[in-house]
Amino acid sequence: MIASLRRMWTAAPFATVVLLVALAASAVFGVRTIGNWVYWNDPDHIDQPMAGWMTPHYVAHSWDVPRKVMIEALAMNDKDPKGHNLKHLAEAQGIPLEELIARIEAAIEAHRVTKPNDSGQQ
Repeated sequence: MIASLRRMWTAAPFATVVLLVALAASAVFGVRTIGNWVYWNDPDHIDQPMAGWMTPHYVAHSWDVPRKVMIEALAMNDKDPKGHNLKHLAEAQGIPLEELIARIEAAIEAHRVTKPNDSGQQ
C-alpha cells in the first residue's frame, strides 16, 4: 500500500493529492449518509412528538412533509427559519409554543389528507 502510494506520488504528486482528498471526502459523506439513513429509519424518530428544541427541518424530516408545508405553517412571511428551534420561532412571533405546534400539526394533517397515497391515488 505504502509502496504504491510512493510510486503514485513520484509519478504524479498533484493527482495523488486530488485522489486522497476525493477518497477522504467520499469516506466522510458515506459515513454521514449511512448515519442519516440509520437515524431516520429508526421508528422512534418517525412522527416524533414535537418539542421546543426541534428545528423546522427536523420536524419536516420526522413527519415526512415538504419544506413548503413547514414554512406555511410557521407563517414567517418569507423569513428563513433555518437554524432556529420551534421555541425561538414561537417567541419571535409572540405566541406560546403550544400554539405554534398546534399550527404545525394542523398543517401536517391537512397535507396528509390531500397527499396521494403510495399507489398514486387519493
